[in-house]
This record gives sequence, structure tokens and C-alpha cells, in this order.
Amino acid sequence: MMYHHPRARTDLPRSKTALALAGSAHVWFDTVDHFDAEGSAEAAAFDPAKLAQPRAVLPGLPSDRPLVMGILNVTPDSFSDGGVLYAEDSARTISQVVERARAMVAAGVDILDIGGESTRPGAADVPVTEEINRTAPVITAIRAEGITTPISIDTRKSAVAEAALKAGADIINDVSALSHDPSLGVLAAAAGVPICLMHAQGTPQTMQKDPQYSNVLTEVYDHLARRMELAVGMGIDPARVIVDPGIGFGKTMAHNLDLLRGLSLYHGLGAPILLGASRKRFIGTISGVEEAGARMPGSVAVALMAAGQGAQILRVHDVAETVQALALWRALTADGAAI
Repeated sequence: MMYHHPRARTDLPRSKTALALAGSAHVWFDTVDHFDAEGSAEAAAFDPAKLAQPRAVLPGLPSDRPLVMGILNVTPDSFSDGGVLYAEDSARTISQVVERARAMVAAGVDILDIGGESTRPGAADVPVTEEINRTAPVITAIRAEGITTPISIDTRKSAVAEAALKAGADIINDVSALSHDPSLGVLAAAAGVPICLMHAQGTPQTMQKDPQYSNVLTEVYDHLARRMELAVGMGIDPARVIVDPGIGFGKTMAHNLDLLRGLSLYHGLGAPILLGASRKRFIGTISGVEEAGARMPGSVAVALMAAGQGAQILRVHDVAETVQALALWRALTADGAAI
């Protein structure tokens, strides 16, 4: 396979040959590195304009700036915020989630991501019925409050996604990239909704047990390309596919850093890129912050790095802080009046 890696830049002024990276108003490129699995730099006939095409996530959402996806975990055991919104009393859970959703919307969130099953390292599977009971009622309640912000359901299971879509969700976010429940792809195709396919090496129970790669950038790329091909074969519109390199899912700290430094490579897949690194362990390891909930500054730093690589969606816990940081980043990287 020949890879085409645009070298993302945000500095000003832009060169006379600059192209907007994936339709971004803030990230540009004028150089593309071409190489194959053996490292050959011979370039096949390739039109760099393909890397400049915008990648819309949903109608009505901007495609020229990073979107902020706010995390709402309705779980007792997520690594950072497990139990914060979850309570044994379902009415209390719903009230807490709706209140948090309102706060995120007021802070400028673009998408709400609701999950009822932790996928932290070592997490156990949640029965389908329980996961539905955790997620569908809160989506219904959010919609009943008049909140129209797009909602993503973070699940690997078709029955959970189906209940969420009926309740008012708009996007499916599958950390298994259709490997856990292939019928999820059939559902996404029939519903015509966007689906995010994430790379993971192993399962939540095994993924951090000595993950190995010869070249993490290209191996993750190849995996995502194969899963995209599978999704399209199931009838999913290619324009409805989102990709996620899966920071922390079967990767060491070194792997995570390599993926972040080379994130712009994944624009070659032709899909919007979602980056979820908020509060993850490698941020704590590098910064010396043990408590996951205290890793907001490091998480914002990583989000800005991903924005500078042209990522279309940033999945975060700390919405207000990320939105504020991005507003300044956009002003500092804007070409002319585009802020």
C-alpha cells in the first residue's frame, strides 16, 4: 500500500501553494510524503487535492474547524469519571446527566457522547439490557428537555445502538470497529447514520498486556482501511464513516505519542478523524499527575496538538476548557478573517 502523509502546518503566512487540510480553515499543507510499507518514497500518481476535501460529520455542523464531543459516561466504573453521573436511582442518574448535558451545551459542545459500558483496561462486559437501561432513558430525557445537540451513542452492540437511535441519538461510536457485533454495521447502514470505527489491539480485558507493533502508524492505518472497506461492504455510505486511531487502546505511551505526532497521515483514509485522548494514563505519566480527573491541562494540550493535525472531532471530558482553548487557537491560526 502507498501512504500519502500531508505535513500539517498552522503557521502564518501560508505558502502560495498551500492547500486547506481536509477543508480546515486553520490547518494547511503544501508537502505530502509518499511511502510504502517498505519505506520507499516513490510517489504514485496522486492528486493532493484529495487531501484538501472537507469531511462533514453531520449536516449543520461546521466542517472547517474541530468539533468538540463531550463525554457523558453513565457508568459506575469508567477510568476517569465512573460513578460521577451514575447512581443506583435511575431518576437521579437521568437528572444528573441532563444537568451535565445542559452545562456542556452552554459551554459550546458540538456533540454529546453517551456511553453505558466502560472500555477502560480490564473492564468487564455489561449485559445488553443493562446498557440499554443506562443509556436510552437519558437520551430520551435530553431530547425531552429540548436539547437538539447531536448525540453519539458509545457502544459496541447493535441492540444498544438501536434503542439509542430510537431515543434520539444521531451517531454510533463503536470502539470495536464492528468486530464485537457485526450486525451493528447493518443497523448503521439501514439507519443512514454516521459511525465511528476505532482501532484497538485486543479487547478491554487484554489490550494493555504488552501491545506490539512494527510500525504503529501504518498498522493502525491498514486496520482502519480494512474496517472501512468492511463497513462500506455492509452498505454504509463511505461519507458516513469516521475513524479513530484509538489512543490508549492496545498502545504503550510511545505508541500514543507516535500516533499523535503522525495523526495527519489518517486524512489519507478520506474520513473525518476523531481523537479521544482526554485524561488518559499517558498524560498522567508524562505530567506526573496520578489522578485522572486532574489531567485537564494535559488533555487540553493534546487536544490542541490534534487540532493542529487537522482532527475533525475532539472527544473530551472538559468541554468548557477545551472550547475556550480552541477559540484562542483558531484566532491565532486564522488566515485573514476566518476565526
